[in-house]
Amino acid sequence: MELFDDREISGPAHEGPLADRMRPRTVSEFKGQEHLVGEGKFLRRVIKMGELPSLILWGPPGTGKTTLARIIAEASRAEFVEFSAVLSGVKEIREVVKAAKDNLRRGKKTVLFVDEIHRFNKAQQDAFLHSVEDGTITLIGATTENPSFEVNPPLLSRCKVLVLESLSAASVKALIERAVIDKKKGLGEMEAELGEGVVDFIAESAQGDARTALNTVETCYMITEPDSSGVRRITMDTAVEAMQKKALLYDKGGEEHYNVISAFIKSMRGSDPDAALYWLARMVEAGEDPLFIARRMVIFASEDIGNADPGALSVALSVKDAVHFVGMPEGWIPLAHGTTYLATAPKSNSSYMAYLEASGDVKKYGPLPVPLHIRNAPTTLMKDLGYGKGYRYPHSFKGALVEQEYLPEKLKGRAYYEPSDRGYEKEIGERVKSGKKKK
Repeated sequence: MELFDDREISGPAHEGPLADRMRPRTVSEFKGQEHLVGEGKFLRRVIKMGELPSLILWGPPGTGKTTLARIIAEASRAEFVEFSAVLSGVKEIREVVKAAKDNLRRGKKTVLFVDEIHRFNKAQQDAFLHSVEDGTITLIGATTENPSFEVNPPLLSRCKVLVLESLSAASVKALIERAVIDKKKGLGEMEAELGEGVVDFIAESAQGDARTALNTVETCYMITEPDSSGVRRITMDTAVEAMQKKALLYDKGGEEHYNVISAFIKSMRGSDPDAALYWLARMVEAGEDPLFIARRMVIFASEDIGNADPGALSVALSVKDAVHFVGMPEGWIPLAHGTTYLATAPKSNSSYMAYLEASGDVKKYGPLPVPLHIRNAPTTLMKDLGYGKGYRYPHSFKGALVEQEYLPEKLKGRAYYEPSDRGYEKEIGERVKSGKKKK
């Protein structure tokens, strides 16, 4: 039995939303993910060999995770059991395992599909372990979150992770066009005329999510009244109204949160104000906490700009205060102001790197004793022990510079801070050099 024949998955064709009715039921209908289902690719090979491993399907919404699981189960002649991690618990898992054991005794495999598997807690995920390991069930989990963070390592090690990609606009367009003409499962029985650019607009705006695209098309049909000739004339305005504003792919508790803030920081570090503003807008429009963004800007001002522009830290702190004072939605204005300043400021991480060097010596050598001559001596006993003896007060010398060692003996001569030649730090570097000449 091939995974990729044209045998249809059983089920009603005329019930449910358009996106569900148009769900591909054979591989010939399946669009996208050629890196997984194409000729000679992983899924085609393993099914041909007759051994289906447990899988974690990781990808954005609307990319075919559930559909692919159904096609795999059907091709494997396995019973397909589906439930959501949101609604099911350990009790339901045990019931499925019991039924799977009965199936196995009759020579039938069971594919257990768990949607949003990342929502299962540790105990629920652990309930799968033994049954997956001994082959009682073949687990196919679907998740939009990075499995490395959201799936327990013991379960993850028993599964093959397959990464699904967002569908191309061309693939989404093909799905829309098929839904429009399909009289059995789609909208083909409804007389309609789609205006110029409507399909392209929906395909592009869906951002690789087939479900969003098909839901939008169905909404277009629902909100368009037939004209006197009985034809629904769907315009671009109708499509825009139906699409509304697509929710940005940005989970404030998940991987995309860290991806976008990373892109924001790296764009400022690379002195690209345009890219930095784009990633800022991505966060603001997705509803990110503006103070989280401001805090990262404060850190950036010290870590990546430092003494090349000492005023950058003041700007970042002012942005934080302004956002807190003004609030949203206007808070984006000082955020944009600060972003462009920080992105275009001269860069230096010398202070940041200097601390890491010093910290490394602290960890390597432990708490080295403070040299006696720079210890404080508030008591007679301390003075008698030599605390503060020989200390040279810099202000008593020309330029407030005096030859004197301040590091522990073991680190004598160690240099941590190496100022760059960028911005104000170039002047600081000259002063550091003058000070070193006195030692």
